[in-house]
Amino acid sequence: MGAEGSRTGTEGVLEMERRRILLDGSVTTMLVDGGYLVAGDGRRIAEVDAVHLPPSEPSKILCVHLNHVSRVEEFQVSLPAAPTYFQKPTSALNGHRGDVVRPERCRWLNYEGEIVIVIGEPCRNISPSEAGAYIAGYSIGNDYGLHDFRDTDAGSMLRVKGSDTLCPVGPGLVTDWDFRSRGIRTLVNGEVVQDGNTDEMTWDMHYLVADLARTITLLPGDMVFSGTPANSRPVQPGDVVTVEVEGLGALTNTIVTGPTPIRDDCGAQPTESEEVLSTALGGDWEFRGIRSPRRG
Repeated sequence: MGAEGSRTGTEGVLEMERRRILLDGSVTTMLVDGGYLVAGDGRRIAEVDAVHLPPSEPSKILCVHLNHVSRVEEFQVSLPAAPTYFQKPTSALNGHRGDVVRPERCRWLNYEGEIVIVIGEPCRNISPSEAGAYIAGYSIGNDYGLHDFRDTDAGSMLRVKGSDTLCPVGPGLVTDWDFRSRGIRTLVNGEVVQDGNTDEMTWDMHYLVADLARTITLLPGDMVFSGTPANSRPVQPGDVVTVEVEGLGALTNTIVTGPTPIRDDCGAQPTESEEVLSTALGGDWEFRGIRSPRRG
């Protein structure tokens, strides 16, 4: 990668990666230069020393429920005729190398490695063939799910997918990236646990943007999570989770225990119903006998 933070992708298209970091107390956009990040005024910082922020400031974060064929087959369900979606609050945003909190009294926190579409221009009522012109670029996301709350929030997914820190995105934004035939995989403590490809997506990136923009105005910085491959499973405090996407780099986060337990004096409480367990452990409704996630 050269000093301009650019590289040549498939079919000779020039790709460029930008990162948002905290530099000298200010939010600064940087370009990648080998192991360094370079600001427009020439300031440099080692990439490993940078405090990364999400690559944009979205007004909304929209996510498709099921898209990858391997995930659909894992759950032994049929896809609807068109995509369905849920929303993560912007307060759930997290960055590259940020800590992901599993609250005390919760046990079923699952990773979901995904590719994130970042909108570049106001977008409304467009065709799939026009969608590319409205996309600023792509990043990596991990759509963590706190399935302990699935029994109460299965429809909205609000606490399941929207609790604080459960939306890491990064490390940067890559422009002019061709999403076709790109590998995506998730590793936990260095072990590959998800291994997929964009070719198994039922609806591609342009289709998702056009579909959402039929009734929702997408604004610059908005994020669209495009779905995860099979084998989302629970992780434990201390686990290091990395999502790698061909051409986009790697997003890494560490699981930590929350500073305070879920309060028990109000609201629905964490549960371990059959639905919670079967979703966390891969959709096997005949699954019986295990009440602990991996390693526990």
